[in-house]
Amino acid sequence: MGLTGMIDPVRPEVKASIEECRSAGIRPIMITGDHKDTAVAIAKELGIIRDASEAITGAELNDISDEEFKTRVKQYSVYARVQPEHKVRIVNAWRANGMVTAMTGDGVNDAPSIKSADIGVGMGITGTDVTKNVADMVLADDNFATIVSAVGEGRRIYDNIRKSIQFLLASNLSEVLSIFFANLLGFTILKPVHLLWINLVTDSFPALALSMEKGERDIMKRPPRKTSDGIFAGGVGGDVAYQGFLISLLTLAAYFIGHFIEQGNWAITDSTDGMTMAFLTMSLCEIFHSLNMRSQRGSTVALTFRGSHNKYLALSTLASLVTTTAVIYIPFLRDAFEFEHISFFEYAVAILLAFAIVPLVEIVKAVERAAIKRKKQKAKTQ
Repeated sequence: MGLTGMIDPVRPEVKASIEECRSAGIRPIMITGDHKDTAVAIAKELGIIRDASEAITGAELNDISDEEFKTRVKQYSVYARVQPEHKVRIVNAWRANGMVTAMTGDGVNDAPSIKSADIGVGMGITGTDVTKNVADMVLADDNFATIVSAVGEGRRIYDNIRKSIQFLLASNLSEVLSIFFANLLGFTILKPVHLLWINLVTDSFPALALSMEKGERDIMKRPPRKTSDGIFAGGVGGDVAYQGFLISLLTLAAYFIGHFIEQGNWAITDSTDGMTMAFLTMSLCEIFHSLNMRSQRGSTVALTFRGSHNKYLALSTLASLVTTTAVIYIPFLRDAFEFEHISFFEYAVAILLAFAIVPLVEIVKAVERAAIKRKKQKAKTQ
């Protein structure tokens, strides 16, 4: 006599991926055709459920109406002995609760539920052609951990898009405000060609480099964003406003300091030195501000000390600095832009004013982080 046992072992990386899902606010649901006891045992091993009461069979699901199941769907994380129609009901019940759903599968019977989900995920190796055709994305390695990695990558890309947009809008707002205040006061702070140079050279390279930024450390510890959230959600609109105002303020300060160095008095009038210093300050201020944009709330200084670097941003910063300096000190370029050859002292003052955007934004970020921390602590006590 003999005894033979068979097991379909859990991949070693899956448990860690399940834990990462939970920390990211993603709830994993197991749907299987296996026996309920088998499904419960595996789900407990993976940390999907803690008790067998969180599991339900397809036969038991048949006894629950759609309306009742809509209210009870959050009670279950394991579904055993299910049929294709059960999978569609599960997906639709979660969607009816306002959740974004992702459904994976490889067989023809998975196609309806994959099609019903917000994000259908097909298996590239074992998946049928029908499943692959209806899926929104196909896994090349049929590995659950790859889905979790894709979530992290998606969050990184979305974050970087927001960083680039915030940087560009704050930079352009500073230009609008500077020209607006200068016109109100009756002097020329920058000419159209200067703004064109700033937009084409100073803004473009750092904005592109920000799209290559690595994901932040807490990117998979944040709750999912709401589907109703726009690009300005989470305080981006307010950040754009105050950062644009600060850059404009520093640019205006550079103009008046340049005029004082040139004329020896404080006055509101046209000044070549002032215009040159204003151009240099605004250009460098936007370059330095791109360093602030590596994280919306996190400290740029802390990122650097932790060894997190963006070589593309460093190269773009250097390139923008060199080209902006060249416009001021190479004679034929200086003449074309109608600039004045400023002294090293004026150049240093402009750089210091421009760099001031970094500590100023760091202070605001620190205040924002403290406010968020207090808000979370208050929510916990309640």
